Amino acid sequence: MLADYHMHFEYGSYDEEWVKGFFDAAKKRGVSELGISEHSHGFKEFEELYYEDLILDDSFIGEFQKKWLKTNKFKCYISDYEKFINELKGKGYPVKFGMEICNFQNQNRVKKILDKYNFDYLITSIHFIEGWAYDSSQIKKEWDNKDIYNVYEKYVEEIEKVAKSGLYDILGHPFNLRMYGYFPKEDMRELIERAVLALKNSNMAVDVNTGTLYRYPIKEISPYNEFMKMAKRYDLPIILSSDAHKPEDAGNYIKQASEYAKSFGYSEYLRFENRKRIIEKL
Repeated sequence: MLADYHMHFEYGSYDEEWVKGFFDAAKKRGVSELGISEHSHGFKEFEELYYEDLILDDSFIGEFQKKWLKTNKFKCYISDYEKFINELKGKGYPVKFGMEICNFQNQNRVKKILDKYNFDYLITSIHFIEGWAYDSSQIKKEWDNKDIYNVYEKYVEEIEKVAKSGLYDILGHPFNLRMYGYFPKEDMRELIERAVLALKNSNMAVDVNTGTLYRYPIKEISPYNEFMKMAKRYDLPIILSSDAHKPEDAGNYIKQASEYAKSFGYSEYLRFENRKRIIEKL
């Protein structure tokens, strides 16, 4: 079987009519189980953390991010989301309860929020570098003002921080900061190994994510090949995901993600239930 463990219902509402399209599209692509990993910015519990961590001054970045925080954010409570997923489970939908949490600086506060809920799995993704949402297309020209290697180094530092917290099962779309085609000229092997070792030491898995293949200019599966080689060298487990934000994208390119993982020597991937791993053959 194939499973898609990174996707979001957030552009619609928590009703069966909206989400049924995700399951229908995935089934047509041979995907038998969906893990829903709503962004932490969808929930009121995380609002203060975003306002603490993001650049929100009068700069180009700050002005955009202030508007971003006012758009389709903090709509409900995690309990509403958990209730809806449990309703879907009760109706026989093949679904798992996850979340994608940003790389907040105060991981102790994150733990207090997450400990109240019975997640099947938790993803953490590096979405901010020193308060800058580097993956936002509206402010991507800020890349031109940066030392590219330094951005990548800061990205790895963030991986090390969230991994050290011990809160998460999976790192979301590793090195998706390649999405707009900004690559360091320097050798990346040392940084990649630092990231992989942080995940290994925290018993975390890697998200093999097709979102960067069909949603961004880079048109490649994340993580890119150099990271995948290192991940396999250290035997990091993987999940497969489409990063779908719309029903029609559920399961998108999952079979290609499976073949991509196989090309590096992988023969298994993970599913989860109650934070416990289930090993599946690719």
